[in-house]
Amino acid sequence: MRIVVCVKHVPDADSDRRIEQGRLVRGEDDVLNELDEHAIEAAVSIVENLGGEVVALTMGPADSEDALVRALQMGADRGVLISDDSLAGADAVGTARILARAIEVIGDEGPVDLVFTGMASLDGMTSMLAPALATYLNWPLLDIAHSVEIAADPPSTVTVERRVDGSLDTLKARTPVVVSVTDQVNEPRYPSFKDLRAARAKPLDIWEGWDWAGPASELESLPISAIEVVAATPVQREEGVVITDSGEGGSALAAFLADKIEK
Repeated sequence: MRIVVCVKHVPDADSDRRIEQGRLVRGEDDVLNELDEHAIEAAVSIVENLGGEVVALTMGPADSEDALVRALQMGADRGVLISDDSLAGADAVGTARILARAIEVIGDEGPVDLVFTGMASLDGMTSMLAPALATYLNWPLLDIAHSVEIAADPPSTVTVERRVDGSLDTLKARTPVVVSVTDQVNEPRYPSFKDLRAARAKPLDIWEGWDWAGPASELESLPISAIEVVAATPVQREEGVVITDSGEGGSALAAFLADKIEK
């Protein structure tokens, strides 16, 4: 079974984020998107049980390679980075269009059965990548899954469970299929020293320019984003107030909140 996991290199959630010229500044404290670790774990676990290959795929600047290295350390077999200056500022739909074509190219080497994504990226939180990928690939979508099961007998069937608006849904589709997973689906493994060393020998391909997309591709001429950020003003937060509890902390807190509500 061949599985592609789409991952992203994002600013650390605890770092100070800045927007310059309408774009989020990247490359300072970036890490593998935490929610994508669950997608990697799901893919690697399936291949460990059924055999096959896990390809980690990302799009971004050169330092996005670090996210792929982390995926390889966690058990992925191969990494692919799509990197070109013309891709800067891509929105979720533009990103999905590029990644979908990359998945098709990877599929030319051998059929891709599954595409995994995390439920969202922590920099944008749009949760749009998986639906857009499924649309461009014309594959079924099983999203926001908190459990994933694979029936190995051909044709392979994927069954997921998800909780939506208080209900428990069970969804099923035949491969190929796009699956997005939540942080409840598993507990990502922590790479051992052996895993760190093994990752150095795994292939990591960098696709620059547009030759990888094929001579008939129209990707280069299509808009990379339908959105333009014309202004970005940081929110100025008020200095916090410390309420010391000397026996009447509850009353002081209630008075403080009442004053805020009145304002």
